[in-house]
Amino acid sequence: MDKINLAEKFSLFNDHFSPKVVGELNGQQACQPWLVKLVKFKGEFVWHHHDQEDELFYVVKGSFDMHMRDKIVTINEGEFIIMPRGVEHKPVANEEVEIMLFEPATTLNTGNIINEKTVKKLKHL
Repeated sequence: MDKINLAEKFSLFNDHFSPKVVGELNGQQACQPWLVKLVKFKGEFVWHHHDQEDELFYVVKGSFDMHMRDKIVTINEGEFIIMPRGVEHKPVANEEVEIMLFEPATTLNTGNIINEKTVKKLKHL
């Protein structure tokens, strides 16, 4: 039951689009744990969706654009967006942005796409 300092945790890594686990919440969805992850974005990610999971993206520092097939939403520092399961999306950040993610433990960062950006084993900070 220790507190987490986000700035300290973000300082521990520099890679982009590679989530790191900083916390776990049990028992949310059919007893499947939810994870609190930190990730840095810079540049374009891949178009993808998640068949079974919703995702919450909270901007800790900076801003990014969430591309969907029919619109683009800019999410600024202190704001969040929830991407419902099944909605195709692609995060794009012109400058580095720090994001806190809330999503089920089974969520792959690339969703339905498996490629060189897929992180199957998450690092715990």
